[in-house]
Amino acid sequence: MDSSVVGTDLRPQRYRLRPVSDPGLEISLAESPTGRAQLSHEPSPSGEVLGAFGARHIGPDHDTRAVMLTAVGYESLDALVGAAVPASIRDDDALALGAALTEAEATARLRAIASHNVVCTSLIGLGYSATVTPPVIRRGVLENPAWYTAYTPYQPEISQGRLEALVNFQTMVTELTGLDLANASLLDEATAVAEAMTLLHRVNPKAGSVFLVDADALPQTIDVVRTRAEPLGIDIVVCEPEQGLREHEGVFGVLVQYPGANGAVRDLRPIIAAAAERGARVAVAADLLALTILVPPGELGADVVVGSAQRFGVPVMYGGPHAGYMAVRTAHQRQLPGRLVGVSVDAHGRPAYRLALQTREQHIRREKATSNICTAQVLLAVVAGLYAAYHGADGLVAIARRVHRTAAAFADALEGAGFAIVHDAYFDTVAVRAPLRAAELVAAAKARGINIRFVDVDTIAVAFDETTTIAIVVELLGAFGVDTRETAFAKAVDAISDRVPASLARTSAFLTHPTFTRYRSETEMMRYLRTLADRDLALDRTMIPLGSCTMKLNAAAEMEPISWPELASVHPFAPVDQAQGYLTLIRELEGWLATITGYDAVSIQPNAGSQGELAGLLAIRAYHRARGDDGRTVCLIPQSAHGTNAASAAMAGMTVVVVKCDDRGNVDLDDLKRRIEAAGDQLSALMVTYPSTHGVFEDHIRDVCALVHDGGGQVYLDGANLNALVGLARPGAFGADVSHLNLHKTFCIPHGGGGPGVGPVAVRAHLAPYLPNHPLLEEAGPATGVGAISAAPFGSAGILAIPWMYIAMMGGAGLTEATKVAILNANYVASRLAGAFPVLYAGASGLVAHECIIDLRGITHDTGVTVDDVAKRLVDYGFHAPTMSFPVAGTLMI
Repeated sequence: MDSSVVGTDLRPQRYRLRPVSDPGLEISLAESPTGRAQLSHEPSPSGEVLGAFGARHIGPDHDTRAVMLTAVGYESLDALVGAAVPASIRDDDALALGAALTEAEATARLRAIASHNVVCTSLIGLGYSATVTPPVIRRGVLENPAWYTAYTPYQPEISQGRLEALVNFQTMVTELTGLDLANASLLDEATAVAEAMTLLHRVNPKAGSVFLVDADALPQTIDVVRTRAEPLGIDIVVCEPEQGLREHEGVFGVLVQYPGANGAVRDLRPIIAAAAERGARVAVAADLLALTILVPPGELGADVVVGSAQRFGVPVMYGGPHAGYMAVRTAHQRQLPGRLVGVSVDAHGRPAYRLALQTREQHIRREKATSNICTAQVLLAVVAGLYAAYHGADGLVAIARRVHRTAAAFADALEGAGFAIVHDAYFDTVAVRAPLRAAELVAAAKARGINIRFVDVDTIAVAFDETTTIAIVVELLGAFGVDTRETAFAKAVDAISDRVPASLARTSAFLTHPTFTRYRSETEMMRYLRTLADRDLALDRTMIPLGSCTMKLNAAAEMEPISWPELASVHPFAPVDQAQGYLTLIRELEGWLATITGYDAVSIQPNAGSQGELAGLLAIRAYHRARGDDGRTVCLIPQSAHGTNAASAAMAGMTVVVVKCDDRGNVDLDDLKRRIEAAGDQLSALMVTYPSTHGVFEDHIRDVCALVHDGGGQVYLDGANLNALVGLARPGAFGADVSHLNLHKTFCIPHGGGGPGVGPVAVRAHLAPYLPNHPLLEEAGPATGVGAISAAPFGSAGILAIPWMYIAMMGGAGLTEATKVAILNANYVASRLAGAFPVLYAGASGLVAHECIIDLRGITHDTGVTVDDVAKRLVDYGFHAPTMSFPVAGTLMI
């Protein structure tokens, strides 16, 4: 790697103009008739005036568009769009979303909705704990566009800051778990366990097909694992692990929760030894805070450790987004899913960070990929790693001991009052026996503003956290009929002995690297965050012209609500009457998305595009099975498709068959017909991206859908390129049966350096019964659904306010106008570059959709200059380079 630009000034060069009236607009004086940019309320084709937000959101103004249209050769935006978008799919009815609201109006309306949430003290646990985000990190990262508007760090020269922050996260995870290496985060704890299951199956394929799941695992984890295992032919047995190992043959892997969902801290050595004797491998789902005082699973012999880093400074946010994690032994490093950041050296011998082991990626291995996850939860992983750096090992241990001793003092107080404590050894969760009184005690605590967990009619559980004060515990004891004073309880906490067995007390050091000891003052942490941000390039500095990954303005008005306590501080398993605001927000957003796409139902649960793909394919699979078509297992995928498509199809138990594309990049209809005929009654689905991954509106998309339906299959339309369709065409109306939608692309959730994302799945009515559901909240989906896809009932609910605000402030006319201007932008770029860089694919009218592929292969042949050379030269001039060599090697996708 040539790191000559690492850490350098990446501000725009002098030949570029950023008009004061609109800093997000970049034009040349020679291209502007007036020499200045103008912000105006512009009429849409229907005559409706765009709101002020829409005019500010859409970059090119009226004069700039006129210049661009002249370059493209069209008199008006409508004429261009009419030529680019096939008439066969056009839907000219205005989006019925209501008039655009101003920023103030939308904020006020969302405030009113959020006010229907009730923020109580949550001691429910189950993998979600209240935490304190250090203000310097909240302000410097979560609320800083230099961090949240960055893209996945494929180009390391302009990503050194967030790559270093991810190495911090990986180091934190490996040292706390006692294993050799960790990835740069996963989506949540439950899906991380599912990934661990499939990893153990890959590394131990001859052992059998049985996976034992600890009966004391988190209930949402058990359900997600079942959802993921069934299509792969893996048998899930929920049991006490040692007993399961004695009773079952063909066990390839075991999951153990540490500590257990109901609080128990067990010595894992006997379980791990018994598994090894029977040729099975062990995954441990562990609480990172507990690992600061418990022996790490790696030291106990575990092969894989997974979990969530949520309680390291990330609010509960009604379930997400949060950074899951996975750590493995070196022997399994090439099986590790997700991103992995490595430390290398540059041309001058200096340390440099980069993504490592990319041979595992979907775009290379497709259906043989390690996982369908293409990004993860980078922004949240950054926060968790910085939280560890802010507190250091001693600070984390102090927090853990305070939490643990509070739990122990609470347990002692209850025992003194005659209650029985279920477990002798525990960390933060106390299970209490109260025969036939569990519901009564939960209600009594709720009446005092405290949520605890109903386990069964005789048992409740209370999980303490960093924010639990003496006053809260005294109030809770009052609900149990135990009267004590704060001063007395505080003395009890100080005098209490640990309830962790000496044999399980941690003795090994962790977080000894200078990063975890250097930045203890706010001044030092603030400067560190600024230093890292200055080594990156994000939307706060320049455009990011990536093909296939829409990068939109992440407006401040959209981002502000995610920090409101009434949205950030609601536990995902809080009583449903305390989350009415969230349910209203979610139902409105789902309804808007259904209107935009032409589908009948939407599930917001999938917390990434990859999970939306899987949910859609599982819905198709369930639909066929409900009709007795169990043999429909063939999934047709065009050779131009996103790599995640093939990986998702494999995860859904389908066999991938590739369909050729013609010389213009379109699906080859003749080859499609042959593949459909060959599949016969085994045809399950076609996965197609529209507009295509080649950046083209294919004229025959209705014919493609009809052919698949005639063959008995379903059409999955990948929603990655929906940015070219909103307000112009509805996939559910022109032949598709199901799509996932990337809210982190088309609908303005920021990419955050490679996550968070939200990938809801939208379906026509016949697939609606097979949307995801959840074992802990019936409102999350239909009883006939495929099971949980994500750990939380509504996935990354905490950031759904962002697309809600975007749609509310744009209105139907604004969303449609944004789509039209996106098409104009792409065609303007294509026309200006065509003389020097041929545009590889175009539609029948010679136009592209919202992206274009420029072909450098001839230049490379004649001069030796490659796409990498062009990309790095763009970086030298302060531009984020386009997508390189996808979907066609030797090209750039803009």
